[in-house]
Amino acid sequence: MSKADYPYPDDEFDAPPDPTAPRGVHRAPRSAWSRWWPFLAVLVLAPALAYGIVAFATRGGDLPVSPGGSDADETPSATATAPATPGGEATADESEPAGEEEPTQDPTTEAPAPDFSTNVTVYNAAGIQGLAAKGAERLGQAGFTDAVAANFSGTKPAESTVYYGSDEDATTASVVAAALGISSVQLDPAQAPSGVVVVLVSALP
Repeated sequence: MSKADYPYPDDEFDAPPDPTAPRGVHRAPRSAWSRWWPFLAVLVLAPALAYGIVAFATRGGDLPVSPGGSDADETPSATATAPATPGGEATADESEPAGEEEPTQDPTTEAPAPDFSTNVTVYNAAGIQGLAAKGAERLGQAGFTDAVAANFSGTKPAESTVYYGSDEDATTASVVAAALGISSVQLDPAQAPSGVVVVLVSALP
């Protein structure tokens, strides 16, 4: 299609471009200062920053020193050896090591040993035939040499009981009670005027 046959009027796009006008993207040439100032900044700031870091680290690590010497010279040692007493004699703390004191003796006296020759009378208050004899036999097996059986008369206790008449027979009475499986042991001179008395109100365990 020729220009003569073009039906539309000319617009701004149909105008020929100005040959003297700039085309494309153009940038002004850079000056020498704009090219060199980053390198100069690095050369100036890097030493200053390094100096600041070293100065801060050195100042933080220093400790104040008292005039005339260090603290260690003026502070007395906590572990210093105590001065020796005149004459070279050792003190009480040096002569006896800690923790090796002599044990004190227990003032409590030992309980007397049971007397297996003590007379032990076993009473049958349960109405079970042969119960007293069985108890005397068991005491003989436990080592008692004078255990006899007898029938009981009077008021019987609420439970089987071992009676003894003096403190000297307390250990013996406890051994008798243990041999017969009885838990009640009483000091009663009226029930046991001599030796040890056992009153059985139930079968032996």
